[in-house]
Amino acid sequence: MDFDVIVIGAGAAGMMCAAQAGQRRRRVLLIDHAARIGERIRISGGGRCNFTNRHISAENFLSQNPHFARSALARYSQFDFIKLVERYRIPYHEKTLGQLFCDDSARQIIAMLHAECDAGGVQWAQPCSVQSIERIDDGLRFELMTGHGRLRCQSLVIASGGLAIPKLGATPFGYKVAEQFNLPVIAPKPALVPLALPAEMLAPLQALAGASLHVATHCDAQPAAFREGMLITHRGLSGPAILQISSYWQMQEYGGGKRLPIAIDLLPGVDAAAWIAPHRHGKATLASLLAGHLPKRFAQEWCALHDWVKPLTEHSSRDLAEMIAALKGWALMPAGTLGYAKAEVTLGGVDTDALSSRTMESKTVPGLYFTGEVVDVTGWLGGYNFQWAWSSGWVAGQFA
Repeated sequence: MDFDVIVIGAGAAGMMCAAQAGQRRRRVLLIDHAARIGERIRISGGGRCNFTNRHISAENFLSQNPHFARSALARYSQFDFIKLVERYRIPYHEKTLGQLFCDDSARQIIAMLHAECDAGGVQWAQPCSVQSIERIDDGLRFELMTGHGRLRCQSLVIASGGLAIPKLGATPFGYKVAEQFNLPVIAPKPALVPLALPAEMLAPLQALAGASLHVATHCDAQPAAFREGMLITHRGLSGPAILQISSYWQMQEYGGGKRLPIAIDLLPGVDAAAWIAPHRHGKATLASLLAGHLPKRFAQEWCALHDWVKPLTEHSSRDLAEMIAALKGWALMPAGTLGYAKAEVTLGGVDTDALSSRTMESKTVPGLYFTGEVVDVTGWLGGYNFQWAWSSGWVAGQFA
């Protein structure tokens, strides 16, 4: 069977790409190895899909080439996707920090994308495995051996995603295709993922599992702090502030770098020195003062961890300086992450130097496109990764 375009991966980027190519009157086949489409969309945002963010810019994405995402995000922005959602009369609402969610169900986004594919006459093959891909006709076309037989196309789009959430069928398929055609791949890592703490740090915090607090997180590779919630777990730290910083902490290793500790500001927006000063010569303990800002149990355990349990008047000036420094930059060195099973997305992927930012096409293999999470572009938490899927999928769909 011959097609103009075959898209492998019926997720966010794949459906967007297939719909766009189909609406250009290209004969499109959309393949997926799963029986159900858009499972990542379905489970996102607690079942309501945080489908984009009002405040998206290229600065919200991590990549070895931080400028790569600019073109796609400019040509198909969050406002373009919002217009599409509104055209389908899907009710939505805004939560904190510009995050947009469906009022009712993430299934509405899946149905919308399916309808867009139908409008382009897209054909579907699922579940359908792909055993091999070869270039034929002097490199002008591709031939795929699949569970639905031998298929041929002029343009082949890889939208197979990354390695996050393997229970939904994540595989390294896209990276293997890139390597087959000699495109470099930035080593994948779990991103937007909870962090594990070393045993000596975890032990005194075990009793606090379930405690949440508002903090600001930062690490050496990151330009600005994330001021959001942090959750203490039985294995380490989670919550939005930790998921956000985890991507930057992971990224430090690229290029032979060394991972450095993350820093947690326990009193964001507070001048710790000025806050402590009126109590410097009083009988209050640091824990009792902190209990006014943080959960009481956490304040007590955190102060005990540092052996700051005496009244402030009995602590030396050096102790006081260390308290202030730790309150504004509690340094923690994670033992690692909780892996792909708990990760929201994948860091790394097909090297953007090998792709055109204008078309998402390989620079060395004409007709071969990569889009979405399989590419080395990773967004912040809060709708940014879906927008990359919509934007990069839309761009590929204009050229494939």
